[in-house]
Amino acid sequence: MGRKVRDDEERKSGSRPNPPTQIFYGWWIVLAAFLNLFFAVGIIYYGFPVFYPEFVASLGFTRAQVTQGFLIGFLAVGIPFGLLAGALIDRIGARWVILSGVGFIGIPLVLMGFMTRFWQYESLCLLEVLGYSLAGPIANQVLIAQWFRARRGRAMGYAYLGLGLGGVVSPALANFLIHTFGWRYALECIGVLALIVLFPVGLWITRSTPADMGLLPDGCAGNTAELLDLAASPSSGVAAAMRTANFWLIVVGAGLVIGAINAVIQHYILFLKDLGYSTTVASHFLSALLAASLAGRVLVGYVADRFQKKNTMALFYLLLGGSVPLLLLAHQPMAAWTFAVVFGFAMGADYMLIPLVTAECFGTGSLGKLLALIIMGYSVGQWVAPWMAGRTFDAYHSYALAWKLLAAAGVLGAAAIYAVSVPSFKSKSA
Repeated sequence: MGRKVRDDEERKSGSRPNPPTQIFYGWWIVLAAFLNLFFAVGIIYYGFPVFYPEFVASLGFTRAQVTQGFLIGFLAVGIPFGLLAGALIDRIGARWVILSGVGFIGIPLVLMGFMTRFWQYESLCLLEVLGYSLAGPIANQVLIAQWFRARRGRAMGYAYLGLGLGGVVSPALANFLIHTFGWRYALECIGVLALIVLFPVGLWITRSTPADMGLLPDGCAGNTAELLDLAASPSSGVAAAMRTANFWLIVVGAGLVIGAINAVIQHYILFLKDLGYSTTVASHFLSALLAASLAGRVLVGYVADRFQKKNTMALFYLLLGGSVPLLLLAHQPMAAWTFAVVFGFAMGADYMLIPLVTAECFGTGSLGKLLALIIMGYSVGQWVAPWMAGRTFDAYHSYALAWKLLAAAGVLGAAAIYAVSVPSFKSKSA
């Protein structure tokens, strides 16, 4: 009788917390996003540069060509399909978009094991970028933003540990597979592994919104009416958002910094080998860099939930840009290790704060489309910068000028994010 009275009171008050022993399903969504980012971004994005020396030695590619495949992919496929992905996410949900992209993550990697010509590499990079656009950051960022409000920062941080952990594991894994089976079988193994993990996760775990399971964001931990009001917080339409300075500051700031990050990551192994380090030692430096990013991702999620998100993002971006000049001293192992730790830690804010700042500025109503536009915008910097770094090396036989330019890009990107002006009513509800 007493329990019935309590149930009636909870129903009237609109407050119905989860039983203490029940895990909010949103944390299973975080696990699914963790695995998606582990394979779709972490292994592909950070592990792939380990294969570049093999492509140069076995297939005769230049340093510009090894990054040109993904540059052309993002320009030709990433931009239009990224925009399509954003629209589809807002219409049919992130789950089906992710599932449609999983095949384009794994199958091209398997086929790369058979390539012999540069045009084949370029074609497979196009398909790989398609998978990245559908199953990568856009869909998973929206997924987390839909399932969480008050704990969005830490949830995004935990999900992005998958990207960081994939980066930590992938250089060593790729290096091991290459030395054990050869680079062709190594690519095939990684492609098959991605397929057999991500398809079941998408089918059995991922759900696009808490409403699909009769839940509310954050696990209905507070007053239901209040959470419904929060979920319906004012949102800017796409056209209105694009007319604001905030939108373009986010695009430019993220484009500069993520361009710097990707240029460093894509050329890091080649650069360290030029300095006399072995491929194995260079892979250890990259793994250390990405291990440091794990600490950054955890910390930045908690900081973002306590302080203004755009200031947190600007601070980490500034630290990242300021660490790049250490590469000019990387012939000294101590400087190389210091760079790996500082740059890696600052990378904790690379992608995960972009959806938080975007939601803070514009709400979540059109978040899929807005993130698609922002990601397509910064993807230009993401892949142009590595290509330009490669061209700079090919022209001067040194990365020194590239590192100086990338350091400046990081600092300018931090300044752009700091200049974002967050509306007070949205900063409270984000």
